[in-house]
Amino acid sequence: MCAEIGQVRGGTTCTVLTVKASRSPIPGSVSSKRSSCTPGPRLCEPPIMSAPGVLSFTQQGWEQVLAKVRWALVYLDAACAESLHWGCGSTRLLEAVGGPACHLREFEPAAVGGGAEQPKAVFVLSCLLKGRTVETLRDIICRSHFQYCVVVTAVNHAVHLTANHVPAAAAAELEGQPVFEQLEEKLCEWMGNMNYTAEVLHVPLLFAPVAPHLALTPAFASLFPLLPQDVRLLNSARPDKRRLASLNEVDASALPPELLLQIRCLVSGLSSLCEHLGVREECFAVGSLSRIIAADLANYGPAKNRRKTATGRASVVFVDRTLDLTGAVGHHGDNLLEKIISALPQLPGHTNDVMVNMVELTALQNEEKNQSMVAPGCLAQSNDPAARALWEALLSTKHKEAVMEVRRHLVEAASRENLPIKMSMGRVTPGQLMSYIQLFKNNLKALVNHCGLLQLGLATVQTLKHPQTAKWDNFLAFERLLLQSIGESTMSVVLNQLLPMIKPLNQRTDDDYSPAELLILLIYIYSVSGEFTVDKDLGEAEEKVKKALAQVFCEESEFCPLLQKITGYHYHLRIPLSSQKQWSH
Repeated sequence: MCAEIGQVRGGTTCTVLTVKASRSPIPGSVSSKRSSCTPGPRLCEPPIMSAPGVLSFTQQGWEQVLAKVRWALVYLDAACAESLHWGCGSTRLLEAVGGPACHLREFEPAAVGGGAEQPKAVFVLSCLLKGRTVETLRDIICRSHFQYCVVVTAVNHAVHLTANHVPAAAAAELEGQPVFEQLEEKLCEWMGNMNYTAEVLHVPLLFAPVAPHLALTPAFASLFPLLPQDVRLLNSARPDKRRLASLNEVDASALPPELLLQIRCLVSGLSSLCEHLGVREECFAVGSLSRIIAADLANYGPAKNRRKTATGRASVVFVDRTLDLTGAVGHHGDNLLEKIISALPQLPGHTNDVMVNMVELTALQNEEKNQSMVAPGCLAQSNDPAARALWEALLSTKHKEAVMEVRRHLVEAASRENLPIKMSMGRVTPGQLMSYIQLFKNNLKALVNHCGLLQLGLATVQTLKHPQTAKWDNFLAFERLLLQSIGESTMSVVLNQLLPMIKPLNQRTDDDYSPAELLILLIYIYSVSGEFTVDKDLGEAEEKVKKALAQVFCEESEFCPLLQKITGYHYHLRIPLSSQKQWSH
């Protein structure tokens, strides 16, 4: 099992888990086989559990939730919604709720409460039941007419005790789950009658299973490795203790309580996964934050009894993303899926899925004004066996093979529906794929039967046509040239080579790099350079690059989503010249 702490291409920060666990206690007998793909469920059937893995672990957790939601209003936070999205799909939840109306709502302070005809609510949350989360619960319940509330948290009771500053020795002697029991009383109080029903339970829903062997943890989107400048902040928070000289000296005792709790929540979820797999884990770490997480998992109290009875073995390798940023920003991967996630816009509220424009399958013209009228497609197809099989093929095949696989699946689907398909051999083109997809447009039955496959097909076509895909080879060529230059030149020379490529909006062509792409190149440059000597020439080169970037930012008519996140400007129209000075810093 490998956990990478940091960011993946096209998404926000998250933890990536690749699961390979041995079912045998014999040393040296660890199997590297991936779990076989289990066909997904029909719309009206519960999902068939696959072999023990991240997918079955998540599906098992959601089955516990689905058993509670009949005729209920269901509130989900973003991370749990993403887990549902990849694990079993919202269709399963809607079927479990029952009724003609949609009863799913986002868990947020402004969420609409339940009316007199809606007496039951289920809250599915990825976080600790503490602070602002509890306040939001209270506000929603107080403006509703609930008589039965169920709160599901992905964080177990032991972590809640830690969050409430209960010493480990005292926690071991406690009976029951006092934190959950106290909240149940509060829920009844907020509902207005202590005889109403309230339940608080833990279900581990921290994982979004992208494939049987691969999972993401959207609940930890903000968890990122410590940086060298963080040492100064850590020292300022502990003036009475020995000063830390570098990240290598940072341990759990030096971290702020909020970060420690976040780590403990992650460790709790990993421990639950190991319990599901029936394995005794051995932890390894590369990087300062990964070392702390690995130590916390190794010393995690509730896991000690589990390890005694486990029949299998697993190695858990934690790696700080900052030690391999080139993997996130480089273009050396020959994978279609990597390009899809890089090119298409992010699905709102999600960390690792994209929006697929579905207008081509409607009678509307494919114009920008019409794109918001049709709900977007996406990559996650948890209830479509054929689409899921194609998705898993895209995960592991090279670009050319993946495009051919998309064509094969579209041709086979069209043949099964007796659509008038015209076969063509040779190179696969976006136009050819679109001609196959258009065959389904006026056949509602075929459209419904293969909706998941068509979404992946459209994602492929839109990526192949996207301007960023055309620039992929340009990025790759520059990165290869850069690797040669770094071996032969100083860092200042490399930055001076980049300087002419930094062009303002009115001087850029489609082949030139945008501000966001320039930042990606800079991250790549500094990541592959490793340690280098800081001298006068480097200082001057860096100042020139800063000044040129500040000028480019100030002349942008609108920022892309990445720059909006970095700068905080959402619709940036030109920064006055008097403000440009601060941008260079």
